[in-house]
Amino acid sequence: MRRRTIAGYGAVGAGAIALTLFVGWWRVDGPGAPEPIGQRPMALTEMDFRLTDHEGNEVGPETLIGRPTMAFFGFTYCPDVCPTTLSDISGWLDDLGDEAKQLNVVFITVDPERDTVEAIAEYVSYFHPAIRGWTGPEGQIARIADGFRAAYERVPTEGGDYTMNHTASVFLFGAAGPFVTMIDYHEPREFAVPKIRRALEEETEEAT
Repeated sequence: MRRRTIAGYGAVGAGAIALTLFVGWWRVDGPGAPEPIGQRPMALTEMDFRLTDHEGNEVGPETLIGRPTMAFFGFTYCPDVCPTTLSDISGWLDDLGDEAKQLNVVFITVDPERDTVEAIAEYVSYFHPAIRGWTGPEGQIARIADGFRAAYERVPTEGGDYTMNHTASVFLFGAAGPFVTMIDYHEPREFAVPKIRRALEEETEEAT
């Protein structure tokens, strides 16, 4: 009888883990993820926004023009998707070696209420030093997300707290500002790094 009870608890525990993984997939890659706006991201040269980087400097579209750009939307209270993606980005940059110096790499918060300049500065310090953190007023976050065609939404949780659902892909832009491609969440490194190199190659083509 005792063995059956233990086996029963084990089955319940495994079921709970499976349910947790399913809910995570549902909110990021599945039907529960924010709906994409369905349009191609605007060129950086067509965007208009004013934000602040993690060192307190004002930034805008012009900050990104001149070098290829890799950008990701997220928030510092994100339990899994954001740290996983930023760790992936750090690995990609390591693979690129000196080529990484030719890129703008930005992490743009979708939770400016909690992600102050100080908070986002501490957060990005745990990842590759090339990654810059951007924050700013809610209205300006909405403007840049609209230009990128990125989706995000505030989701209430128990106890009066909240989390954020958001587009989990990484955006790539060429040096002159045109959108190049996206790297999907969970995309293997052997596919992601060549996409980044494609953006770097477009920089060379634009310069000739």
